[in-house]
Amino acid sequence: MTLQPQGRPTPSGLPEREFKRLAEFIYAECGIKLPPAKKTMLEARLHKRLRALELDSYSSYCEYLFSPKGTELELVNLIDTVTTNTTEFFREPKHFDVLSGKVLPGHVRKQGVTGTFRLWSAGCSTGEEPHTLAMVLSEFARLNQGFRFSLLATDISTQVLKRAMHGVYPEDRTHAIPMEYKKRYMLRGKNRSAGLVRFNEEIRRRITFQRLNFMEEFAFKKPMHVIFCRNVIIYFDRPTQHGLLSRFCTCLAPGGHLFIGHSESITGMDLPLEPVAPTVYRKK
Repeated sequence: MTLQPQGRPTPSGLPEREFKRLAEFIYAECGIKLPPAKKTMLEARLHKRLRALELDSYSSYCEYLFSPKGTELELVNLIDTVTTNTTEFFREPKHFDVLSGKVLPGHVRKQGVTGTFRLWSAGCSTGEEPHTLAMVLSEFARLNQGFRFSLLATDISTQVLKRAMHGVYPEDRTHAIPMEYKKRYMLRGKNRSAGLVRFNEEIRRRITFQRLNFMEEFAFKKPMHVIFCRNVIIYFDRPTQHGLLSRFCTCLAPGGHLFIGHSESITGMDLPLEPVAPTVYRKK
């Protein structure tokens, strides 16, 4: 006789009908396209949600998700489950060279230091990008008296936003941060054996974190001077990419800059943008 392990039985695979239903729902809610090749990935990621909800099948999960109460309570968890959050400090470092060496000096030459320089980190994940930007902008402000900036960081995932707001990271993930930045803007934890570091209050208070779904309406009272949206639109189909980038252009001030990921392209899109560096564009 074979003994079965205690606990709920392992659910059978995600049925094709339920995968299509989930894929259509995810696309409608957050613009992420899940082709058939992603079925195994979705099945594996949803397995944890089935265990958390004590459900024994993917069909039961869909029944719960598409109920009025389930949609209200589970949508955020589903989005957290399917979104990918790969990031690091100073990722694609030439972008930060362009920002500090060209964009910021050019802005000061034209506008002076009056007003506030506004930057948006769109799709900020666990916060490495906005914290990197906050350091770069703080360094520029330190060397250019009177320069002021605001930094908005948004993501669709509430889970990663909570981690980003704390500003706490494993020290072994900070190797790309220059030592002078670490000394000026970071603190070691009291428990050295934990291997954690935290950004100081000067950096943390510079960033406003907010949940934002690109598929919902969004607008700002004042236009942005720079938008960083890197390695995000790659998950959308071409029509969704074009629609989102058009809205970004509406949010940009004339002469403002858009930074996208090196694996992304706007080639063939009718947008009021001109290239100034690889995957860096200026609004005409």
